[in-house]
Amino acid sequence: MPLASKAEVEEAISIASAAFPAWAATTPLNRARVLFRFKALLEQHADEIALAITREHGKVLSDARGELTRGIEVVEFACGIPQLLKGEHSMNVGSGVDSYSEYSPLGVVAGITPFNFPCMVPMWMFPIAIACGNTFILKPSERDPTPTMILARLLSQAGLPDGVFNVLHGDKEAVDTLLDDPRVQAVSFVGSTPIAEYLYARGSAAGKRVQALGGAKNHMVVMPDADMDQAANALLGAGYGSAGERCMAISVAVCVGDATADALVSRLKPMVEGLRVGPGCQGDPDMGPLVTGAHRDKVRGYVDLGVSEGAELIVDGRALKVAGHEAGFYLGGCLFDRVTPEMRIYREEIFGPVLCIVRVPDFNRAVALVNEHEYGNGTAIFTRDGDAARQFAHGIQVGMVGINVPIPVPMAFHSFGGWKRSLFGPLHMHGPDGVRFYTRLKTITARWPTGIRAGAEFSMPTMK
Repeated sequence: MPLASKAEVEEAISIASAAFPAWAATTPLNRARVLFRFKALLEQHADEIALAITREHGKVLSDARGELTRGIEVVEFACGIPQLLKGEHSMNVGSGVDSYSEYSPLGVVAGITPFNFPCMVPMWMFPIAIACGNTFILKPSERDPTPTMILARLLSQAGLPDGVFNVLHGDKEAVDTLLDDPRVQAVSFVGSTPIAEYLYARGSAAGKRVQALGGAKNHMVVMPDADMDQAANALLGAGYGSAGERCMAISVAVCVGDATADALVSRLKPMVEGLRVGPGCQGDPDMGPLVTGAHRDKVRGYVDLGVSEGAELIVDGRALKVAGHEAGFYLGGCLFDRVTPEMRIYREEIFGPVLCIVRVPDFNRAVALVNEHEYGNGTAIFTRDGDAARQFAHGIQVGMVGINVPIPVPMAFHSFGGWKRSLFGPLHMHGPDGVRFYTRLKTITARWPTGIRAGAEFSMPTMK
Protein backbone atom coordinates (compact mmCIF):
# COMPACT_ATOMS: atom_id res chain seq x y z
CA MET A 1 0.00 0.00 0.00
CA PRO A 2 1.82 3.17 -1.13
CA LEU A 3 1.66 6.05 1.35
CA ALA A 4 1.81 9.62 0.10
CA SER A 5 4.76 11.85 0.88
CA LYS A 6 4.37 15.44 2.04
CA ALA A 7 5.07 16.63 -1.52
CA GLU A 8 2.37 14.34 -2.93
CA VAL A 9 -0.16 15.63 -0.40
CA GLU A 10 0.70 19.19 -1.36
CA GLU A 11 0.25 18.27 -5.02
CA ALA A 12 -3.23 16.89 -4.26
CA ILE A 13 -4.10 20.12 -2.43
CA SER A 14 -2.91 22.12 -5.46
CA ILE A 15 -5.09 20.02 -7.76
CA ALA A 16 -8.13 20.50 -5.51
CA SER A 17 -7.41 24.24 -5.21
CA ALA A 18 -7.24 24.62 -8.99
CA ALA A 19 -10.56 22.79 -9.43
CA PHE A 20 -12.41 24.81 -6.79
CA PRO A 21 -13.34 28.06 -8.62
CA ALA A 22 -15.10 26.34 -11.52
CA TRP A 23 -16.87 23.84 -9.27
CA ALA A 24 -17.99 26.54 -6.83
CA ALA A 25 -19.42 28.47 -9.80
CA THR A 26 -21.37 25.40 -10.96
CA THR A 27 -25.02 25.80 -10.03
CA PRO A 28 -26.31 23.71 -7.11
CA LEU A 29 -28.80 22.13 -9.50
CA ASN A 30 -26.03 20.85 -11.78
CA ARG A 31 -23.98 19.65 -8.80
CA ALA A 32 -27.06 17.71 -7.67
CA ARG A 33 -27.41 16.15 -11.11
CA VAL A 34 -23.90 14.70 -10.80
CA LEU A 35 -24.89 13.20 -7.46
CA PHE A 36 -28.09 11.76 -8.91
CA ARG A 37 -25.99 9.94 -11.51
CA PHE A 38 -23.52 8.87 -8.82
CA LYS A 39 -26.36 7.38 -6.75
CA ALA A 40 -27.55 5.35 -9.75
CA LEU A 41 -24.01 4.04 -10.32
CA LEU A 42 -23.65 3.10 -6.66
CA GLU A 43 -26.79 0.99 -6.91
CA GLN A 44 -25.59 -0.62 -10.15
CA HIS A 45 -22.21 -1.51 -8.61
CA ALA A 46 -23.47 -2.38 -5.12
CA ASP A 47 -22.34 -6.01 -5.26
CA GLU A 48 -18.83 -5.04 -6.40
CA ILE A 49 -18.49 -2.46 -3.61
CA ALA A 50 -19.88 -4.74 -0.90
CA LEU A 51 -17.55 -7.55 -1.89
CA ALA A 52 -14.56 -5.20 -1.76
CA ILE A 53 -15.59 -4.13 1.76
CA THR A 54 -15.93 -7.73 2.94
CA ARG A 55 -12.65 -8.88 1.41
CA GLU A 56 -10.61 -6.07 2.97
CA HIS A 57 -12.45 -5.35 6.23
CA GLY A 58 -13.85 -8.80 7.02
CA LYS A 59 -17.45 -7.90 7.90
CA VAL A 60 -20.11 -10.22 6.52
CA LEU A 61 -21.49 -9.45 3.08
CA SER A 62 -24.97 -8.51 4.29
CA ASP A 63 -23.45 -5.99 6.69
CA ALA A 64 -21.30 -4.55 3.90
CA ARG A 65 -24.42 -4.08 1.77
CA GLY A 66 -26.13 -2.37 4.72
CA GLU A 67 -23.17 -0.03 5.15
CA LEU A 68 -23.37 0.97 1.50
CA THR A 69 -27.11 1.57 1.78
CA ARG A 70 -26.60 3.98 4.68
CA GLY A 71 -23.98 5.82 2.64
CA ILE A 72 -26.30 6.07 -0.36
CA GLU A 73 -28.89 7.69 1.91
CA VAL A 74 -26.49 10.61 2.48
CA VAL A 75 -26.03 10.93 -1.29
CA GLU A 76 -29.83 11.09 -1.60
CA PHE A 77 -29.91 13.85 1.02
CA ALA A 78 -27.15 15.78 -0.78
CA CYS A 79 -29.15 15.59 -4.03
CA GLY A 80 -31.50 18.09 -2.38
CA ILE A 81 -28.75 20.70 -2.17
CA PRO A 82 -30.65 23.38 -4.14
CA GLN A 83 -33.21 23.39 -1.32
CA LEU A 84 -30.63 22.99 1.46
CA LEU A 85 -28.62 26.03 0.33
CA LYS A 86 -31.60 28.35 0.29
CA GLY A 87 -30.96 31.31 2.55
CA GLU A 88 -33.34 33.69 4.32
CA HIS A 89 -34.86 36.90 2.98
CA SER A 90 -36.30 39.91 4.76
CA MET A 91 -37.98 42.64 2.72
CA ASN A 92 -37.92 46.25 3.88
CA VAL A 93 -35.64 45.92 6.87
CA GLY A 94 -35.39 49.66 6.28
CA SER A 95 -37.10 51.95 3.84
CA GLY A 96 -36.36 50.40 0.43
CA VAL A 97 -33.73 48.12 1.97
CA ASP A 98 -33.82 44.31 1.74
CA SER A 99 -31.62 41.80 3.56
CA TYR A 100 -30.87 38.23 2.53
CA SER A 101 -28.41 35.45 3.31
CA GLU A 102 -26.57 32.85 1.27
CA TYR A 103 -24.33 29.88 1.98
CA SER A 104 -20.93 29.95 0.29
CA PRO A 105 -18.52 26.99 -0.06
CA LEU A 106 -15.30 26.98 1.95
CA GLY A 107 -12.79 25.79 -0.67
CA VAL A 108 -10.61 22.69 -0.28
CA VAL A 109 -11.81 20.40 2.52
CA ALA A 110 -10.51 17.02 3.69
CA GLY A 111 -11.83 13.86 5.31
CA ILE A 112 -9.87 11.28 7.32
CA THR A 113 -11.84 8.08 7.77
CA PRO A 114 -11.55 4.81 9.74
CA PHE A 115 -11.31 1.18 8.68
CA ASN A 116 -14.62 0.01 10.13
CA PHE A 117 -16.86 1.72 7.54
CA PRO A 118 -14.74 2.26 4.42
CA CYS A 119 -17.73 3.47 2.36
CA MET A 120 -20.34 4.78 4.78
CA VAL A 121 -18.17 7.17 6.78
CA PRO A 122 -16.55 8.81 3.72
CA MET A 123 -20.08 9.22 2.35
CA TRP A 124 -21.08 11.00 5.55
CA MET A 125 -18.65 13.68 4.37
CA PHE A 126 -17.90 14.13 0.68
CA PRO A 127 -21.39 14.08 -0.91
CA ILE A 128 -22.48 17.07 1.16
CA ALA A 129 -19.09 18.79 0.86
CA ILE A 130 -19.03 18.64 -2.94
CA ALA A 131 -22.75 19.40 -3.22
CA CYS A 132 -22.06 22.62 -1.33
CA GLY A 133 -19.44 23.56 -3.94
CA ASN A 134 -16.22 22.50 -2.16
CA THR A 135 -13.46 20.28 -3.50
CA PHE A 136 -12.59 17.27 -1.36
CA ILE A 137 -9.51 15.25 -0.42
CA LEU A 138 -10.21 11.88 1.19
CA LYS A 139 -7.58 10.01 3.19
CA PRO A 140 -9.14 6.60 3.85
CA SER A 141 -7.81 3.91 6.15
CA GLU A 142 -4.87 2.04 4.68
CA ARG A 143 -6.39 -1.19 6.04
CA ASP A 144 -9.23 -1.29 3.48
CA PRO A 145 -8.53 1.29 0.75
CA THR A 146 -10.13 -0.34 -2.31
CA PRO A 147 -13.80 0.63 -1.71
CA THR A 148 -12.96 4.33 -1.77
CA MET A 149 -11.13 3.88 -5.06
CA ILE A 150 -14.30 2.41 -6.50
CA LEU A 151 -16.27 5.43 -5.24
CA ALA A 152 -13.77 7.74 -6.95
CA ARG A 153 -14.12 5.85 -10.23
CA LEU A 154 -17.92 6.06 -10.09
CA LEU A 155 -17.86 9.79 -9.30
CA SER A 156 -15.75 10.32 -12.40
CA GLN A 157 -18.20 8.25 -14.45
CA ALA A 158 -21.04 10.37 -13.06
CA GLY A 159 -19.44 13.44 -14.59
CA LEU A 160 -17.70 14.99 -11.62
CA PRO A 161 -14.90 17.22 -12.96
CA ASP A 162 -11.31 16.15 -12.33
CA GLY A 163 -9.86 17.54 -9.12
CA VAL A 164 -13.16 17.94 -7.27
CA PHE A 165 -12.80 14.59 -5.47
CA ASN A 166 -9.35 13.21 -4.67
CA VAL A 167 -8.27 10.04 -2.84
CA LEU A 168 -4.97 10.20 -1.00
CA HIS A 169 -3.50 7.19 0.81
CA GLY A 170 -1.16 8.06 3.64
CA ASP A 171 -0.15 7.94 7.28
CA LYS A 172 0.52 10.56 9.96
CA GLU A 173 2.73 12.60 7.62
CA ALA A 174 -0.15 12.97 5.17
CA VAL A 175 -2.61 13.82 7.94
CA ASP A 176 -0.34 16.45 9.46
CA THR A 177 0.19 18.04 6.04
CA LEU A 178 -3.58 18.30 5.55
CA LEU A 179 -3.95 19.81 9.02
CA ASP A 180 -1.15 22.36 8.55
CA ASP A 181 -1.59 23.50 4.94
CA PRO A 182 -3.45 26.84 4.90
CA ARG A 183 -5.18 25.97 1.62
CA VAL A 184 -7.24 23.28 3.38
CA GLN A 185 -10.18 25.05 5.01
CA ALA A 186 -11.81 22.22 6.96
CA VAL A 187 -11.08 18.67 8.13
CA SER A 188 -13.55 15.95 9.13
CA PHE A 189 -12.43 12.89 11.08
CA VAL A 190 -13.90 9.73 12.57
CA GLY A 191 -11.78 7.46 14.75
CA SER A 192 -10.41 7.05 18.25
CA THR A 193 -10.62 9.79 20.86
CA PRO A 194 -6.86 10.39 21.28
CA ILE A 195 -6.46 10.94 17.54
CA ALA A 196 -9.65 13.03 17.36
CA GLU A 197 -8.39 15.25 20.16
CA TYR A 198 -5.01 15.62 18.44
CA LEU A 199 -6.56 16.47 15.06
CA TYR A 200 -8.97 18.95 16.60
CA ALA A 201 -6.21 20.77 18.50
CA ARG A 202 -3.74 20.86 15.61
CA GLY A 203 -6.28 21.74 12.94
CA SER A 204 -7.90 24.44 15.06
CA ALA A 205 -4.48 25.94 15.84
CA ALA A 206 -3.92 26.15 12.07
CA GLY A 207 -7.13 28.17 11.75
CA LYS A 208 -9.36 25.61 10.06
CA ARG A 209 -12.71 24.12 10.89
CA VAL A 210 -12.51 20.64 12.42
CA GLN A 211 -15.19 18.12 13.29
CA ALA A 212 -13.58 15.11 14.93
CA LEU A 213 -15.69 12.18 16.10
CA GLY A 214 -13.93 10.06 18.69
CA GLY A 215 -14.51 6.91 20.69
CA ALA A 216 -17.54 5.46 22.41
CA LYS A 217 -18.73 3.21 25.19
CA ASN A 218 -22.39 2.81 24.39
CA HIS A 219 -24.75 1.65 27.13
CA MET A 220 -28.14 -0.01 26.75
CA VAL A 221 -30.30 0.27 29.86
CA VAL A 222 -32.66 -2.67 30.30
CA MET A 223 -35.60 -1.98 32.62
CA PRO A 224 -37.45 -4.74 34.54
CA ASP A 225 -40.56 -4.23 32.39
CA ALA A 226 -38.70 -4.63 29.08
CA ASP A 227 -39.48 -7.44 26.66
CA MET A 228 -36.47 -9.61 27.53
CA ASP A 229 -36.51 -11.58 24.30
CA GLN A 230 -36.55 -8.36 22.32
CA ALA A 231 -33.77 -6.90 24.46
CA ALA A 232 -31.61 -10.02 24.09
CA ASN A 233 -32.00 -10.07 20.31
CA ALA A 234 -31.22 -6.36 20.14
CA LEU A 235 -28.08 -6.81 22.23
CA LEU A 236 -26.89 -9.72 20.13
CA GLY A 237 -26.99 -7.72 16.92
CA ALA A 238 -25.82 -4.44 18.44
CA GLY A 239 -23.00 -5.99 20.45
CA TYR A 240 -21.64 -8.57 18.02
CA GLY A 241 -22.57 -7.25 14.56
CA SER A 242 -19.47 -6.51 12.49
CA ALA A 243 -17.51 -8.28 15.28
CA GLY A 244 -18.14 -5.25 17.50
CA GLU A 245 -16.08 -2.97 15.25
CA ARG A 246 -18.65 -0.18 15.23
CA CYS A 247 -18.55 3.16 17.00
CA MET A 248 -22.26 2.68 17.73
CA ALA A 249 -21.95 -0.90 19.00
CA ILE A 250 -23.58 -1.57 22.35
CA SER A 251 -20.76 -2.76 24.57
CA VAL A 252 -22.44 -2.37 27.99
CA ALA A 253 -25.88 -3.62 29.05
CA VAL A 254 -27.02 -1.89 32.23
CA CYS A 255 -29.59 -4.11 33.91
CA VAL A 256 -31.88 -2.54 36.51
CA GLY A 257 -32.19 -5.20 39.20
CA ASP A 258 -30.63 -8.63 39.60
CA ALA A 259 -33.75 -10.37 38.29
CA THR A 260 -33.47 -8.38 35.06
CA ALA A 261 -29.80 -9.28 34.71
CA ASP A 262 -30.40 -12.96 35.41
CA ALA A 263 -33.22 -13.11 32.86
CA LEU A 264 -31.12 -11.36 30.23
CA VAL A 265 -27.98 -13.44 30.79
CA SER A 266 -29.94 -16.69 30.63
CA ARG A 267 -31.18 -15.69 27.17
CA LEU A 268 -27.92 -14.20 25.90
CA LYS A 269 -25.58 -17.04 26.90
CA PRO A 270 -26.81 -19.65 24.38
CA MET A 271 -27.24 -16.98 21.70
CA VAL A 272 -23.63 -15.79 22.03
CA GLU A 273 -22.36 -19.38 22.16
CA GLY A 274 -24.29 -20.07 18.96
CA LEU A 275 -22.86 -17.20 16.92
CA ARG A 276 -21.70 -18.44 13.52
CA VAL A 277 -18.21 -17.11 12.79
CA GLY A 278 -16.39 -17.45 9.48
CA PRO A 279 -15.31 -15.71 6.27
CA GLY A 280 -17.68 -12.86 5.49
CA CYS A 281 -18.32 -13.88 1.88
CA GLN A 282 -18.70 -17.63 2.42
CA GLY A 283 -21.95 -19.11 3.64
CA ASP A 284 -24.05 -16.99 5.96
CA PRO A 285 -21.99 -16.21 9.10
CA ASP A 286 -23.05 -13.81 11.84
CA MET A 287 -19.52 -12.48 12.35
CA GLY A 288 -16.39 -12.35 10.25
CA PRO A 289 -12.80 -11.87 11.41
CA LEU A 290 -11.39 -8.79 13.06
CA VAL A 291 -9.59 -6.40 10.77
CA THR A 292 -5.97 -7.33 11.66
CA GLY A 293 -4.11 -9.82 13.78
CA ALA A 294 -2.84 -7.01 16.00
CA HIS A 295 -6.37 -5.78 16.66
CA ARG A 296 -7.57 -9.34 17.37
CA ASP A 297 -4.78 -9.72 19.93
CA LYS A 298 -5.65 -6.36 21.51
CA VAL A 299 -9.30 -7.36 21.96
CA ARG A 300 -8.30 -10.76 23.33
CA GLY A 301 -6.03 -8.93 25.78
CA TYR A 302 -9.03 -7.00 27.07
CA VAL A 303 -10.83 -10.30 27.73
CA ASP A 304 -7.79 -11.52 29.67
CA LEU A 305 -7.85 -8.25 31.60
CA GLY A 306 -11.54 -8.57 32.44
CA VAL A 307 -10.94 -12.02 33.93
CA SER A 308 -8.04 -10.71 36.01
CA GLU A 309 -10.15 -7.76 37.17
CA GLY A 310 -12.75 -10.13 38.60
CA ALA A 311 -15.55 -9.93 36.04
CA GLU A 312 -17.45 -13.17 35.44
CA LEU A 313 -16.75 -14.48 31.92
CA ILE A 314 -19.99 -16.21 30.94
CA VAL A 315 -19.00 -16.95 27.33
CA ASP A 316 -15.34 -17.22 26.34
CA GLY A 317 -14.60 -16.89 22.61
CA ARG A 318 -10.83 -16.63 22.87
CA ALA A 319 -10.12 -20.19 21.76
CA LEU A 320 -12.23 -20.07 18.62
CA LYS A 321 -10.69 -21.58 15.49
CA VAL A 322 -12.47 -21.54 12.13
CA ALA A 323 -11.91 -24.76 10.20
CA GLY A 324 -9.87 -24.15 7.10
CA HIS A 325 -9.00 -20.64 8.29
CA GLU A 326 -6.99 -21.36 11.41
CA ALA A 327 -4.64 -18.45 10.70
CA GLY A 328 -7.52 -15.99 10.34
CA PHE A 329 -8.04 -13.09 12.71
CA TYR A 330 -11.07 -14.65 14.39
CA LEU A 331 -12.39 -14.18 17.91
CA GLY A 332 -15.60 -15.69 19.20
CA GLY A 333 -18.23 -13.70 21.05
CA CYS A 334 -17.38 -12.96 24.68
CA LEU A 335 -19.91 -12.14 27.41
CA PHE A 336 -19.03 -10.74 30.84
CA ASP A 337 -21.37 -10.42 33.80
CA ARG A 338 -20.96 -8.50 37.08
CA VAL A 339 -18.75 -5.86 35.51
CA THR A 340 -18.18 -2.78 37.68
CA PRO A 341 -17.43 0.83 36.66
CA GLU A 342 -13.92 0.62 38.11
CA MET A 343 -12.84 -2.05 35.62
CA ARG A 344 -10.93 -1.08 32.47
CA ILE A 345 -13.16 -3.31 30.36
CA TYR A 346 -15.99 -0.97 31.40
CA ARG A 347 -14.14 2.34 31.07
CA GLU A 348 -12.28 1.78 27.78
CA GLU A 349 -13.49 1.18 24.25
CA ILE A 350 -12.69 -2.43 23.31
CA PHE A 351 -13.96 -2.34 19.70
CA GLY A 352 -14.51 -6.06 19.45
CA PRO A 353 -17.13 -8.78 20.12
CA VAL A 354 -17.18 -8.27 23.89
CA LEU A 355 -20.36 -7.38 25.81
CA CYS A 356 -20.35 -6.37 29.47
CA ILE A 357 -23.32 -6.73 31.86
CA VAL A 358 -23.47 -4.17 34.67
CA ARG A 359 -26.04 -4.53 37.45
CA VAL A 360 -27.61 -1.47 39.13
CA PRO A 361 -30.38 -1.24 41.73
CA ASP A 362 -32.64 1.35 40.09
CA PHE A 363 -33.35 3.66 37.17
CA ASN A 364 -31.64 6.70 38.70
CA ARG A 365 -28.37 4.80 39.17
CA ALA A 366 -28.54 3.57 35.58
CA VAL A 367 -28.89 7.15 34.28
CA ALA A 368 -26.08 8.36 36.54
CA LEU A 369 -23.82 5.55 35.37
CA VAL A 370 -24.26 6.52 31.71
CA ASN A 371 -23.83 10.22 32.45
CA GLU A 372 -20.67 9.68 34.48
CA HIS A 373 -18.82 7.99 31.61
CA GLU A 374 -16.34 10.13 29.66
CA TYR A 375 -17.90 9.10 26.34
CA GLY A 376 -21.35 10.18 25.19
CA ASN A 377 -21.77 8.80 21.69
CA GLY A 378 -24.88 6.60 21.71
CA THR A 379 -27.18 4.96 24.24
CA ALA A 380 -30.50 3.15 24.40
CA ILE A 381 -33.21 2.15 26.84
CA PHE A 382 -35.50 -0.85 26.57
CA THR A 383 -38.74 -0.41 28.47
CA ARG A 384 -42.53 -0.39 28.14
CA ASP A 385 -42.78 2.64 30.45
CA GLY A 386 -43.25 5.85 28.47
CA ASP A 387 -42.48 8.04 31.49
CA ALA A 388 -39.15 6.28 32.12
CA ALA A 389 -38.27 6.52 28.43
CA ARG A 390 -39.12 10.22 28.37
CA GLN A 391 -37.03 10.94 31.46
CA PHE A 392 -34.16 8.95 30.01
CA ALA A 393 -34.25 10.72 26.64
CA HIS A 394 -34.21 14.19 28.14
CA GLY A 395 -31.90 13.56 31.08
CA ILE A 396 -29.18 11.49 29.46
CA GLN A 397 -25.96 13.29 28.45
CA VAL A 398 -25.43 11.46 25.19
CA GLY A 399 -25.69 12.69 21.61
CA MET A 400 -27.79 9.87 20.10
CA VAL A 401 -30.52 8.09 22.05
CA GLY A 402 -32.60 5.03 21.18
CA ILE A 403 -35.87 4.05 22.83
CA ASN A 404 -36.33 0.33 22.18
CA VAL A 405 -33.88 0.90 19.32
CA PRO A 406 -30.40 -0.50 20.10
CA ILE A 407 -28.32 1.41 17.52
CA PRO A 408 -29.86 4.88 17.14
CA VAL A 409 -27.91 6.03 14.07
CA PRO A 410 -29.85 9.00 12.66
CA MET A 411 -31.10 8.97 9.10
CA ALA A 412 -29.15 11.07 6.59
CA PHE A 413 -31.47 14.06 6.91
CA HIS A 414 -30.66 14.30 10.63
CA SER A 415 -27.13 14.78 12.00
CA PHE A 416 -24.79 12.20 13.57
CA GLY A 417 -22.57 12.92 16.57
CA GLY A 418 -21.99 12.37 20.25
CA TRP A 419 -21.32 14.48 23.32
CA LYS A 420 -18.42 14.79 25.75
CA ARG A 421 -15.21 13.08 24.57
CA SER A 422 -16.98 11.43 21.66
CA LEU A 423 -17.01 14.66 19.60
CA PHE A 424 -14.59 17.56 19.22
CA GLY A 425 -16.04 20.56 17.43
CA PRO A 426 -19.47 22.19 17.56
CA LEU A 427 -21.13 20.54 14.54
CA HIS A 428 -22.23 16.96 13.89
CA MET A 429 -21.94 15.06 10.61
CA HIS A 430 -24.32 14.92 7.66
CA GLY A 431 -27.86 16.29 7.82
CA PRO A 432 -28.34 20.02 8.52
CA ASP A 433 -25.09 20.27 10.51
CA GLY A 434 -23.17 18.83 7.55
CA VAL A 435 -24.40 21.66 5.32
CA ARG A 436 -23.47 24.22 7.97
CA PHE A 437 -20.01 22.72 8.42
CA TYR A 438 -19.13 22.86 4.72
CA THR A 439 -20.44 26.39 4.07
CA ARG A 440 -19.96 29.97 5.27
CA LEU A 441 -22.96 32.16 5.95
CA LYS A 442 -23.00 35.48 4.13
CA THR A 443 -25.65 38.14 4.82
CA ILE A 444 -26.29 40.88 2.26
CA THR A 445 -28.13 44.16 2.81
CA ALA A 446 -29.17 45.93 -0.40
CA ARG A 447 -30.81 49.15 -1.56
CA TRP A 448 -31.44 49.82 -5.27
CA PRO A 449 -32.12 53.16 -6.96
CA THR A 450 -34.83 53.31 -9.58
CA GLY A 451 -33.55 51.47 -12.67
CA ILE A 452 -34.46 50.92 -16.29
CA ARG A 453 -37.21 48.31 -16.70
CA ALA A 454 -36.54 45.55 -19.26
CA GLY A 455 -38.87 44.85 -22.14
CA ALA A 456 -41.26 41.90 -22.39
CA GLU A 457 -40.14 38.27 -22.87
CA PHE A 458 -42.48 35.64 -24.27
CA SER A 459 -40.47 32.41 -24.02
CA MET A 460 -40.78 30.03 -21.05
CA PRO A 461 -38.01 30.95 -18.56
CA THR A 462 -35.67 28.05 -17.76
CA MET A 463 -32.67 27.62 -15.52
CA LYS A 464 -29.41 26.99 -17.42
